[in-house]
Amino acid sequence: MKHPNLRHIKYLVIFGALLFSSFTSAELLVVKQRFETTNFKTFNGQTIKKVAVGWESYGKLNAQKDNVILVTHFFSGNSHAAGKYSKDDKQAGYWDALIGPGKAIDTNKFYVISVDSLANLAAKDPNVITTGPASINPDTGKAYGLDFPVVTIRDFVNVQKLVLESLGIKKLHAVIGASMGSMQAIDWASAYPDWVPRMISVIGSGQSDAWTTALIERWAIPIRLDPNWRNGDYYEHTAPTEGLIAALMFITQDALTPQAFNQIGQTKAINHQALQTEPLHSINGTYSITNWLRERAATRAKLVDANHLLYLARASQLFIAGHGKNLTEGLKKIKAKSLFLPSSNDLLLMPYLSHEANQQLQDLGKDSQLQELSGDSGHLNGVIGISQKAQQIKEFIEQ
Repeated sequence: MKHPNLRHIKYLVIFGALLFSSFTSAELLVVKQRFETTNFKTFNGQTIKKVAVGWESYGKLNAQKDNVILVTHFFSGNSHAAGKYSKDDKQAGYWDALIGPGKAIDTNKFYVISVDSLANLAAKDPNVITTGPASINPDTGKAYGLDFPVVTIRDFVNVQKLVLESLGIKKLHAVIGASMGSMQAIDWASAYPDWVPRMISVIGSGQSDAWTTALIERWAIPIRLDPNWRNGDYYEHTAPTEGLIAALMFITQDALTPQAFNQIGQTKAINHQALQTEPLHSINGTYSITNWLRERAATRAKLVDANHLLYLARASQLFIAGHGKNLTEGLKKIKAKSLFLPSSNDLLLMPYLSHEANQQLQDLGKDSQLQELSGDSGHLNGVIGISQKAQQIKEFIEQ
């Protein structure tokens, strides 16, 4: 069996379920831009008085403004999809292997844009601009906490639409996203069908079913059980760091497969064995593999806000393409030709979720196709393994 690239996994798991990959050097140098709007109406009917989000772009917008490809990011990601902020950056954007001059999403042809989500997970990252529970509520002068409205995938889409419209863009050439980004991509196609002629869903789904909803809930439970969470009101107190670390440990493991995880455990630095000395002699003793997992979660937790994780989890749980009564109703509205790229051994957003949406689109007479990603890395095949479908993506968006 071919083992996963441990160098890639080492970097990725630091950041959670789907995080930055160690692709080769980037040719793009990018700058984070800022977009602001006021009185944003959420899907559930509430109002956020001030919204600010970051965005990045790669390539040039043509005179007709019709060469735009929107990249929608995953749960623990942000708008840094490609390139570097400076030549000295060690890490390029997560899909740098896919986006750039002469690459599958060719920035010599297309203007590629990505936007930080509301309630972005890495609210403490200086390269992220987001509005969420950790932001200051203009009515109180204090952090929103749980007074921040529940937000949905549709809200992320609508903020992106405002960013695009501010640039004079009225239609996309394509939208593509992985994981939570795939939810945004397909909702774009359903909510604004005249905007979207092509949609690519990577390691995604058409809706969060009962299994997926319960799985995601496991990420929220440790935070809620941490006494420092204080029902979300911790911004002037000690943060619920232990609960957050536990949540990030779950997310990281859920994104991998047993094969990938066991390969990590077999490395010399970890050398996992069932009969390790500390666990044998003390119930408080910990295994080297769980220490490894915790260390990486603790590193990531320094940039993450616990409430933001809860809000993103809820947005993912609430997701159904079209945000209507059922999946079929949402899919009926889609005009785009669609490409689904699930990972064959994904244990997080299992491949049947993509198969279901693809089959329903075909049954509705829509132009939809599906190809599976391979590799031992499970959900992470959609990031570190995306190059295997680069040619298919290129052909799809250029047809």
